[in-house]
Amino acid sequence: MEAIKAEIERKKRELLESNVLKTQTLRNLERKVKREAVIVQQVVVGTKLAEDENSDSSLLPRREVIRRLRERGEPILLFAESELDAFRRLRRCEILEPEVNKGFRNDFQEAMEKVEEDYLDEILASATTDNSNDGGKSEDLKLLDNQLTYDHIQQMAANLGKGDRINDMEVIMQFLQFLLKMWGNQLNCRSSAEKMGTRGKMTLATFTQTQIYLKPLLRKLRSKSLPEDISDSLTEITRHLLDRNYIMASDSYLQMAIGNAPWPIGVTMVGIHARTGREKIFSKNVAHVLNDETQRKYIQALKRLMTKCQEFFPTDPSRCVEYCPQST
Repeated sequence: MEAIKAEIERKKRELLESNVLKTQTLRNLERKVKREAVIVQQVVVGTKLAEDENSDSSLLPRREVIRRLRERGEPILLFAESELDAFRRLRRCEILEPEVNKGFRNDFQEAMEKVEEDYLDEILASATTDNSNDGGKSEDLKLLDNQLTYDHIQQMAANLGKGDRINDMEVIMQFLQFLLKMWGNQLNCRSSAEKMGTRGKMTLATFTQTQIYLKPLLRKLRSKSLPEDISDSLTEITRHLLDRNYIMASDSYLQMAIGNAPWPIGVTMVGIHARTGREKIFSKNVAHVLNDETQRKYIQALKRLMTKCQEFFPTDPSRCVEYCPQST
């Protein structure tokens, strides 16, 4: 019996030793393969970079190099680095890491990227054109050719909120487009240095985002298909803005956006019987900002235009929200 136990123990030791040897062998092989892969990768990178150095046709335009470096989160130019060195650094990154994970980006980041691309195109175009040409015109925003003036809109708003919803929506649409045009003209009047600065680019990105956000609202106003509860709220806001009573306009905006209903998520019937106080939760009191993403966006854009309206048409501090005497 003792001999059998001893034999079993010996076999176990042999198996353990053989497994240890196999494991060590596999680890050595893995290390060797990794070393060889790194060497091969370095050779491939060096070969491709050498081919790029010998071939002028493989060089990318500077604008494309900058775009690809920014996509990878790399600086567009290192200290004491030439444009050719930056191109080689980009090629090295693309060979070592072919795939780039951009991740999720919000719409403001996309607007900022659009502004960066536009300014980059303008800089490269200006570098290849004659300096004697009239610069700055290409940097201007393309705005809607609306000939209406503020006084004309005031005349159109004489019957605002008096039962004619078609006229109300027309006045609201013209007023919003008028504010957008004034904002765009303000941006166009900036100097080139202001336009190309970080603050200027962010301002332009905000304007671009506001334009995009307002498109669904303007489309419904143009087709006269805006829901009655939203059009009534916008009519009240527009009337206060034209009267330059920005506090009342802000109160109306908050009532439209946030609502004052006990159940602000849109519940108007919770059973087969009408509940007590049901008249307090009709649709006008419901928070429209919670309805869908499209409404949230153009409600946010509307607030930006209300702020710009106060800046363009200042009034007494007692009727202003966040009064700023330096407004232009």
